[in-house]
Amino acid sequence: MNILVFIEQRDGTIKKSSFEAVKVASEIASETGGSVTAVVAGSHVRNIQNLGGYGASKVLHVADALVDQYSSTAYSKLVHDAVMKSQAHVVFLSATSAGKDLAPRLAVKCDGAVAMDVTSLHVDGGALIATRPIFAGKALETLTLQTDVQIFTLRPNVFSAGTPTESMCPVEALSIEFSESDFSVKTTGTSISSEKIDVAEASMIVSGGRGLQGPEHWYLVEDLASVLGAATGASRAVVDAGWRPHPEQVGQTGKTVSPTLYIACGISGAVQHLAGMSSSKVIVAVNKDKDAPIFQIADYGIVGDAFEVLPVLTDTLKQFLGK
Repeated sequence: MNILVFIEQRDGTIKKSSFEAVKVASEIASETGGSVTAVVAGSHVRNIQNLGGYGASKVLHVADALVDQYSSTAYSKLVHDAVMKSQAHVVFLSATSAGKDLAPRLAVKCDGAVAMDVTSLHVDGGALIATRPIFAGKALETLTLQTDVQIFTLRPNVFSAGTPTESMCPVEALSIEFSESDFSVKTTGTSISSEKIDVAEASMIVSGGRGLQGPEHWYLVEDLASVLGAATGASRAVVDAGWRPHPEQVGQTGKTVSPTLYIACGISGAVQHLAGMSSSKVIVAVNKDKDAPIFQIADYGIVGDAFEVLPVLTDTLKQFLGK
């Protein structure tokens, strides 16, 4: 089973979720006697050859400066060309904003099928079996794709990248002839806070909800996150109220996260929020309502007022961690 993995990069650095995708691809290819080819776009991407340490056999590199910024139309063209060149029948992408945008476009170009937001993969009788949450996380769907080209987006932080070996893989230039129409949709610039951790890739997240009563109390979430080195997240109600920016929103209409630790502070647990964080490894809930839905999925629950619990929890962790 030959697999192509689309590699995401930001400012020349390969994203962690792409290493995860290469690793799981290498495990499946090893089981089926196939190979893994990675495709990278961007003129200043660093340490491309290190993808070999995660199991890539070869990297196709589109080094054109035109694709330094993500473009839906241009990227779907270059990944399609990489599929043809590598003769891959399976394509993996991360279930990030870019991956979710690119996968269906690629499926149309390849006349293939796509499974989005996959949380488990295994091989059975030569077929690739995928599992993904449906109905806002209330059920799990197991499926196989029947087309010649099969496309899967993998939820970040669910699959482990493991520890890379020292293996390097060859990098081959892939030249694409772009036209003006290939850039009908183009990113003109991005603005990212260097002090904030992206919730989609964070290993620990502290999220706040309406129970904090106003943006002036958000320091309680930020103080706890700072002690843990965690990202800060927010419920949709908080974002809709203008307390926090949309990039911090966790949920069905925000970002889907799968951290090792998720602490929900003053979040009742609406269905759309649970859909975005229920795959977290350990969930801790702090809420004064003992009947809040969040406690149904929490591994640990603290029934109490967030204004009383969070300062104590933060101070205790400071002492425990020696900070």
